[in-house]
Amino acid sequence: MRIYHNPMCRKSRQALAIVEKNTSEFEIVEYLKNPLTVKEIKVLLPQLNIKAGELVRTQEAIWKEKYKGKILTDNEMINIMAKNPKLIERPIVEHNNKAVIGRPPENVLSLFT
Repeated sequence: MRIYHNPMCRKSRQALAIVEKNTSEFEIVEYLKNPLTVKEIKVLLPQLNIKAGELVRTQEAIWKEKYKGKILTDNEMINIMAKNPKLIERPIVEHNNKAVIGRPPENVLSLFT
């Protein structure tokens, strides 16, 4: 199990607490310090069962300033997220080729059933 975590985010901390309560076998990836690669994002998207645009935090200033209103392909959005990890929705928890976005944090529980 792996959690893509931002320790400054309350929802991310809550999701991490759920993971810690349910297993001791997990890895924490602070994705702002260790950004996901294009390849890693491309692997996560089908595990999440979403399109690239659904993983973007569109309320972030960088999105509003540079990309809002532009028509972008999935590959362009993936490249943007790889270069600007703050734009990636958080937290993401991955386990056994499935992943969920921990918003709300209780979504993480689905990976334990």
